[in-house]
Parts: sequence; C-alpha cells; structure tokens
Amino acid sequence: MSGHSKWSTIKRKKGAADAKRGAIFTRLAREIVLSAREGGSDPDSNFRLRLAVDKARAENMPKENIERAIKRGSGEDKDGVVFEQITYEGYAPHGVAVIVETVTDNRKRTVADLRHAFTKAGGNMAEPGAVSWQFDRIAYFLFPSSAMDFDKAFELGIDAGANDVVEEDGHIEITGPVETFKEIVTRLHKANVQPEEAGLRMSPRQEMELAPDDSVQVLRALETIEDLDDVQNVYSNLKVSDEVIAALEAA
Repeated sequence: MSGHSKWSTIKRKKGAADAKRGAIFTRLAREIVLSAREGGSDPDSNFRLRLAVDKARAENMPKENIERAIKRGSGEDKDGVVFEQITYEGYAPHGVAVIVETVTDNRKRTVADLRHAFTKAGGNMAEPGAVSWQFDRIAYFLFPSSAMDFDKAFELGIDAGANDVVEEDGHIEITGPVETFKEIVTRLHKANVQPEEAGLRMSPRQEMELAPDDSVQVLRALETIEDLDDVQNVYSNLKVSDEVIAALEAA
C-alpha cells in the first residue's frame, strides 16, 4: 500500500473520533450534486453517482441528505446554488508539488483561502500547468483484504484492464488507466466489495523524498489545505515512507 494511502488511513482513523462529521457530509453532498448534474439521478446508470452515494452511506450520511443532494444535482430542487469544479496548483514547503481539487460556489473565496493556506505553510500557489505535468490521472481503488481474496482481486483487476494490483498491510490497491474506472467499479459492485477509496486521482510520475521532519512539515501543510471547506482532494509528489508515517504519528 502506498505511503499516501497509509497517511489517508491514519487520518481517517483519527477523524472518526473528531467533530468534522459536518464537513465530511458537506464534501460528500457536493460530490453527489456534481455527479447527478453530469450523469443523471439514477445511480444504476450513473456509476460516478453510485460511487458517491456508496461513499456517503459508508460515512452514515442520512438518507434524506443523500436524496436532497441528488435532487439538487438533477435540477429537481432549485436552491440557487451553483457549484463548479476547479483545480489549483502550487508548491508546499521544500518545493513539493501540490494539486488541489475544489468544488465551490464562490471562486474568489476559494482562491483567497487557498492562497492564505499555502503562504502560511511556507509555500505558494502556481500558474495552471506549472505542476500538473508532473502527474498522471489514474483510476484508483483501495479496499480491505478481507473483502476479497487477493488472487480473485488480481484476476478482477487485470481482466478489467488495470495496470497493477497489490496487497500490503491488510489492504488491496487496484490502479489503472482512467478509461478502466467504470469497468472496475462495476465488477467490484457485482462482487459486493465496497472500496474505502475509489476515484480518479492524480499520481506523481516521480516522488520527492525528504528528511522525516521536513516530510512531516509538508504533511501538516497539506492537512491544513485539505481542511478548507471547498477542498475535495489534495495530491502531492511527496514520498511518504514508513519512517515518515512513524514520525507523523509520534508528532
């Protein structure tokens, strides 16, 4: 399992006991709204919406919240709020490349919040294209090994066109080209496997390795950015090793 996934797992465990449930629901609702707006309100025919709804249910999001978000996205519930997806680029401390995916109803607010977070952390925002060339967009899935035997998972992934299927630390990762996303989702769904993480993500072509203390500083900066209301996903080219994870947990 990649270091970034380990870091995500640690944050998820810590976050389960904190008071950020409302913020989680907000992000999930925005994803449902956008998914329904782009592909329609039927989860059976809109695989992105199906995934968003499954994720919301896994977080115990109330049924009425999910239904309201679907109606907003499909246009049945017109509340006057229009969300848009915008991707920003920047550098964290020590020159680590960062891509931030946002969903916002106020572009000026989002830019101001991001610029403040980057500057406060010792980094800076960059022009479009300055960072993105260092990343590839991929289909990504992560689920517990207990959900499916590795050999079956490997066969499922390869048959669906995935590039790689690995097992580590009690989890299985499947990665592949963007165009394999729908097929992998469908096959996992038929196998009754609910991924802990699933989506299209930015994967660095080459990772940057820093000293553990410097890496922790960067991860703290990324956490600050992730905590902004309009931020959906944050990606970086920082190499997150086991040593860095240990330093982060001890900090």
